[in-house]
Amino acid sequence: MEVTDWHLEQLGPADLRPAAEPGVPVAITRAELPSPELSRYLYTAVGGDHYWTDRLTWTYDQWLNWLSRPGVETWIAHLRGTPAGYAELDPQPGGLVEITCFGLLPAFTGQGIGGHLLTVAAARAWDLATRWDDREPTRRVHLTTSSNDHPAALRNYQARGFRVHDVTVATGTFDHTPPGPWPGAR
Repeated sequence: MEVTDWHLEQLGPADLRPAAEPGVPVAITRAELPSPELSRYLYTAVGGDHYWTDRLTWTYDQWLNWLSRPGVETWIAHLRGTPAGYAELDPQPGGLVEITCFGLLPAFTGQGIGGHLLTVAAARAWDLATRWDDREPTRRVHLTTSSNDHPAALRNYQARGFRVHDVTVATGTFDHTPPGPWPGAR
């Protein structure tokens, strides 16, 4: 199977083009306490249908170490108190911030939540240094999306002002169906 990865970036906060507010009331909050259980749940619930497998073998301690690094932030969209999606920000040296994970649970796609969540996530990436004393100001926000991701993902990123700066194509072997949100879900 051939997989295309699009590497996208914004080079300044003015690049961000906000989405319209969704037609449903969405609250987006930061999970301020590192929680491996919560992050693993979000990772599998959002990425299970899109071959997100890199972190499936992580132990509790690996998750905790990742989430406990200064500046790592998890932003969660809630619809009527229910998690609908999330974004994970990873600050890197040189004023770079990567949106390492982003997406919605399948039941919440198509409602305008994704554009709104991405707007907030990118804005929080740009002002991340205001929440962390040891971080330099953000000068670039970047992310990668794949042809395995939701069909609207690339369009959403570009609509929010992210520009493609590189494209890679690789051939890989995947199971016939993605792993789903939990073992035995299929």
